[in-house]
Amino acid sequence: MGKRLLTIMIICLSVVAVAMAADKKFVLVIDAGHGGHDPGAKGAVAYEKNINLKVALAFGQYVERNCPDVKVVYTRKTDVFIPLSERAAIANRNKADLFISIHSNSLPAGKISRGFETYTLGMHRAADNLEVAKRENSVILIEQNYKQRYAGFDPRSSESYIMFELMQDKNMANSVELAKMIQREACALTGRQNKGVHQAGFLVLRETSMPSCLIELGFISTPDEEQYLNSSTGQDQLAHGIFNAFVKYKNKYGRGQAVAMTGSSPTPTPEASTSQSSRSSKRRGEQTEQQRSSRQQSVEQPRQQSAQTRQQSAQPRRQSAQQSMTSSVEPLTPSTNRPSSTSQPVFKVQILSSNRTLRPGSAQFQGVENVESFAEGGSIKYTLGASTDYNEIARLRRSILDKFPEAFIIAFQDGVKMDVNEAIRIFREKR
Repeated sequence: MGKRLLTIMIICLSVVAVAMAADKKFVLVIDAGHGGHDPGAKGAVAYEKNINLKVALAFGQYVERNCPDVKVVYTRKTDVFIPLSERAAIANRNKADLFISIHSNSLPAGKISRGFETYTLGMHRAADNLEVAKRENSVILIEQNYKQRYAGFDPRSSESYIMFELMQDKNMANSVELAKMIQREACALTGRQNKGVHQAGFLVLRETSMPSCLIELGFISTPDEEQYLNSSTGQDQLAHGIFNAFVKYKNKYGRGQAVAMTGSSPTPTPEASTSQSSRSSKRRGEQTEQQRSSRQQSVEQPRQQSAQTRQQSAQPRRQSAQQSMTSSVEPLTPSTNRPSSTSQPVFKVQILSSNRTLRPGSAQFQGVENVESFAEGGSIKYTLGASTDYNEIARLRRSILDKFPEAFIIAFQDGVKMDVNEAIRIFREKR
């Protein structure tokens, strides 16, 4: 009788668990780049921060109106400054399924370029990609304690970008596919020049633990591009194109089905006036039959995909962020992970700093075990992990960001703390 009752309870709990999983909303985090005292790039009349925010809000409104099973989270909805690490922390705290950061590009005076492009995290393969990353990352220079917060990263130094070449992001495949979808859909709907998908070392993407990408809407430094980016029509079209790509991605990797729209939004965005909507409709009406057919095909394809394929594709991404710390952060044993040679740099994750010694099991450690400490500058610094493998420590850091969002990587050589970028260079040479 007892075994039968136990079996019934297990079945009931399984049904409840499946129902709860089915009801869990897909979480999309939309990040409007820059803001507040950080204006971003400047055009003749417009600021990047304002363009980014308007497109981000318009994109979010498309999702909220047409995808009731999606929870939209904004890193900012007003003109405020948000540090790069906090933008990623917002996504990590909300257990986001997707993170999309929206920016506008720029070039020095006298240079002209046009087009829409999307970036994923990775090592730059071209000088232009590096310059874009340097410009977007330079915002950390106006943050307090940025050297400690970003593990000694200097956005102006090419050497600091070595670490991105070493990263093995488990979300890379999904991120690249998302970026390709955004490029196709946004450029097809807006008629903007397609500058393609690229990789570069963006800090805001490095900090996130889910598929992510960064969009450069166009060049605010080019007069005709600035005019389009700063118009309500342009902002609505760009948001609409990004939305269509999001629908394709969600239909493939998420739960439930949504339909991308080939026309304008059922409910206009607050910025779009009647005359602007008319001009937008006329522009779309002038597109060729071949373009309309291509978009319609892209809408139908996700709906025809089998549930089995979606489940298989989504499996690597849908790892639970609720794993216990004992499973997500495995203790580093001397026989396997501790360095055998003191000649190589040893990487660790610094999680806390205190002006006093904390007792073992302190609530500030949030249940994390095997914490070590060292004294520096009159403070006690607490670390987790120790390995000569930078990638191992980088994975460890990402796994604890929900508990310690400001954790960063440090390095030692022969027991003495050293510059982490120099340590990464040595690690790379000895691989």
